Amino acid sequence: MPRESIVGSGGVITPLAEPPAIIRDMVHDDLSMVSDIERRSYDFPWSHGVFRDCLLAGYQCVTLIRDQRVSGYSILSVAAGEAHILNLCIDPEFRALGYGEKMLDELLYRARAANVRDVFLEVRPSNSTALGLYRKKGFHQIAERPAYYQASDGREDAAVLVKKLVITS
Repeated sequence: MPRESIVGSGGVITPLAEPPAIIRDMVHDDLSMVSDIERRSYDFPWSHGVFRDCLLAGYQCVTLIRDQRVSGYSILSVAAGEAHILNLCIDPEFRALGYGEKMLDELLYRARAANVRDVFLEVRPSNSTALGLYRKKGFHQIAERPAYYQASDGREDAAVLVKKLVITS
C-alpha cells in the first residue's frame, strides 16, 4: 500500500507519518483477523484452531494494532529458561514499515522479563527478509531442520536460529 504524501513549500513531496501502532496481548476476538492475515501470508497457513490453542495454552500471543485493526501478530512459547518464537507475521499490506522489527523487539522484551537466556526460532532459508531482520537483531544459525516446512514443490528445510539474551538484575 503506497504511503500518502503532501506537497510542502517549494513543491517538495513529504511522506505523511505512519499512523501509530500499538502492541497488546491477543484476545479471542482477534483470532478471525489473525487467521485472515495468516491465510494471505502463507501457502500453508496455521489454522484458526492452532491460534486458539496457543491462546488456551498460555503462550505469549501478541497483536499489532494499526488503525484499530489487527495488522500483525506473534506467538512466543516460554519454558525451562528458554523461549521459542513460533510465529511472527505482519499483514502483507503493512510490510516494510518497521512493524516486524517492533514485534520482534516486543517478544525479546517479554523473553527478558521471563528471565530467558536463549530465544530460538525456525525460518525458511528462502525468507531473506525475515533472515535479515533476525540477523540484525543478533540471531545466528545453529542448525538446519531438513524438510521442516511444507512447500508447493515438496518440502523446504528450516534454518534454526538462536539469540543469547543478557539478563540484567
